[in-house]
Amino acid sequence: MTDRQPETTAARIEPLATLPLFHKLSGRKVVLAGASESALWKAELLAATGAELHVFADDEAELFEGLAQGEAGAHVHVHGRAWQADDLTDAAIAVADLDDSDAVRAFVAAARQAGVPVNIVDKPEHCDFAFGALVNRSPLIVAVSTDGAAPVFGQAIRTKIEALLPAGLKNWAQAAADWRPSVQARELPFALRRSFWELFAGRAMAEPERTPNLEDETELFAKLSRIESAHDGKGRVTLVGAGPGDPELLTLKAIRALQSADIILYDDLVSPGVLELARREARRMLVGKTGYGPSVKQDDINALIVSLAGQGKHVVRLKGGDPGIFGRAGEEIEACQAAGIPVAIVPGISAAQGAAASLGLSLTHRDHARRLQFVTGHSRKGELPDDLDWRAMADPAASTVIYMARATLPGFRERAVAAGLDPRTPAVAVLAATRPDEAR
Repeated sequence: MTDRQPETTAARIEPLATLPLFHKLSGRKVVLAGASESALWKAELLAATGAELHVFADDEAELFEGLAQGEAGAHVHVHGRAWQADDLTDAAIAVADLDDSDAVRAFVAAARQAGVPVNIVDKPEHCDFAFGALVNRSPLIVAVSTDGAAPVFGQAIRTKIEALLPAGLKNWAQAAADWRPSVQARELPFALRRSFWELFAGRAMAEPERTPNLEDETELFAKLSRIESAHDGKGRVTLVGAGPGDPELLTLKAIRALQSADIILYDDLVSPGVLELARREARRMLVGKTGYGPSVKQDDINALIVSLAGQGKHVVRLKGGDPGIFGRAGEEIEACQAAGIPVAIVPGISAAQGAAASLGLSLTHRDHARRLQFVTGHSRKGELPDDLDWRAMADPAASTVIYMARATLPGFRERAVAAGLDPRTPAVAVLAATRPDEAR
């Protein structure tokens, strides 16, 4: 296998009803036709962008007097007449709040004839674009859209996000805008620039209500200088535990690793919901190891990890469960260390923990289990391992978790019973633990 291993793209993003875009309207002509409370709200929103806003209010121009005389008034032009087709010339966007169906069709036709994207308030079937429900921490802005299906639902979600995003993030977003030219001036490789912004984001999210200051700027740029001086052109590898399947069981550290990855090498056992949380631009490469079926050889996976990281990439090796529990992490770590490539481990919820939680069981109930043991159900050859401690398997005071035993469980049962395990010992087999298709 080489770094030309087929990539997967289907999991990057689910189908979109609309494409969310953020328009730069400052100093550009925008046309608004209509006179209503909804039109006034749209006028306030558009004026806040710094657009040269032309409002055609017919005989109700007084509705917009306050806006025209306010802080943005110099850029708001209220016309006491109906709109005309040539008013749309050179406009960036056009918005109208019209009730008459003939008037709506005429406005839409004129806008499209002029090559101007158009929005008709509360009439999504006539719209080229939609206004989302906004969370304003400008220059940090979050927009929520339901594609016109349920505006009230969108507003409810906006309210939820408002509560989750501290107002102070506005100051951090402004600091990012102020400091970006200094980062760009260093002409750093992409990986180093991203490292700086990861440090920035980590500090901002740790203290979102605090206003960043000169001390923050000095310290972050000092860290960037140290990273730059230590950079040897090689990338890094992070072994990440994807958990048993439920994306909500991912750790915050795992999500941060996925968000900073250049390339993700993932197993068959990793659920699509986990991949959905990864950085959109990251390449995704399936290096599945299917039990008793087609598999990518471990040596080839090791070589691929080293090759990609050697190109300066941040490679995330995404493994089901915990990478250190029957995940062959040791071999991949050794390969990276031999190549001089930094490697880190982000632990995950193991399949055993996920299954126990799903079943509502404790793995170490003090009245029944004083010891917990994890064992593999197959050897390198795919058979029942010869070197298991069968006396330990028969211990009535131990909870035993057997991994990957679908084909070898009958033999395991026979050997354990022969070693003294009570045949009446309760047991449960769990497949696809924590997933919607979990089977027991």
